[in-house]
Amino acid sequence: MDLDVNTLFLVTIYVESLLGLLLLFAWVQNTAIHAVAWWASAHFLRAASITLFGAYGQLPDLLTIDLANAVLLTSFAATWTGARLFEGRRLAPAGLVAGAAVWLIANRLPVVASSVEARAWLGGAIIASYTWLACAEFWRGRAERLVSRLPAMVMLFAHGALFLLRTPLSVMLPWAPSNHLFGSVWLTVLSSEALLLTIAIAFILLAMGKERAEQSHRTAALVDPLTGLVNRRGFFAKIERISERQAANPQLAAVLLVDLDHFKSINDRFGHAVGDRVLQVFAESATQTVRPSDFVGRLGGEEFAAVLHNIGRERALVIAERMRVSFAQASQMVDGCPVGATASVGLAFSDTPDFDLSELLVQADKALYEAKERGRNRVEVANDASLRTPDPAASLAQSAA
Repeated sequence: MDLDVNTLFLVTIYVESLLGLLLLFAWVQNTAIHAVAWWASAHFLRAASITLFGAYGQLPDLLTIDLANAVLLTSFAATWTGARLFEGRRLAPAGLVAGAAVWLIANRLPVVASSVEARAWLGGAIIASYTWLACAEFWRGRAERLVSRLPAMVMLFAHGALFLLRTPLSVMLPWAPSNHLFGSVWLTVLSSEALLLTIAIAFILLAMGKERAEQSHRTAALVDPLTGLVNRRGFFAKIERISERQAANPQLAAVLLVDLDHFKSINDRFGHAVGDRVLQVFAESATQTVRPSDFVGRLGGEEFAAVLHNIGRERALVIAERMRVSFAQASQMVDGCPVGATASVGLAFSDTPDFDLSELLVQADKALYEAKERGRNRVEVANDASLRTPDPAASLAQSAA
């Protein structure tokens, strides 16, 4: 049975509209991922362009050919724009309208306006360029491991390649109602291919948006919203990976337990808003102090912890001391208030394959307690008097003597 052109147009309009509504509904459920809204708009634009194509002979050619093609090309530009936003890049207004602008300007040239082949090649090349650019955006963000990323790239690349293939096939076969082969087979095959790939791409893009949202929710569950550090749950999750590395290749590791001194009095004197800002100041200074391979977490309240893996004892002590000093300097004035906050640090080491964080935290907590007993604003090392830091007041007195 032959599938006539009008039926293909109607089916395509319905499918594009439904896909647009599906993606729009998904975006309304999670408006944080703006790319999904752009992908929805791409389907609505394609439905509009095909509607204009279907009115050929009933409306002026300016609408059914020039405008319809411009809208169609803009729809693929919207897909590319969504890919850019999905990968954290900025909106590119010039690129969004470039394809349609090139098409409209080129059609004013006699050499293009008088040749159906030239217009077909130009349109196919612009569509292929936008789909391949979208594919390149996803490739750029491949560091984020999404299962749906590779299928999306493959389908977008294939879609662009097939658009270039459709042009020579359309040119090779004469466009005439009497050509039964073209009318009943080739046009149906080529149009069905585009429609099926469009459906597949829509669903894979929807899957990418859903996968990103799920990852964001999982990340949010492991991150402290105030400081941006991993929370207690996230801290212990990271420790599992450290334990695996330690079991395979034992290295000296250090655990720092940090408590902000007299934090309750800071809240009482300056208010909780300033207290929250003090916590953020510590998080910022601590993350700048440790190495990229280390990590810092907020265990709760004003208590923080850090893990330094594969590090020497002296180096770990230097980092702990630098963390204490940098925070004391950064917190002298907080939001215009003379806070002058300080921190006490307990430090424990482990070089065994069995990386027992609970035991290390117990040792670090004992060292932290000793730091507070000896006057606060200092670093103490568990079970290692040789690495104990001197009392700041005693050092000052010795210098004066």
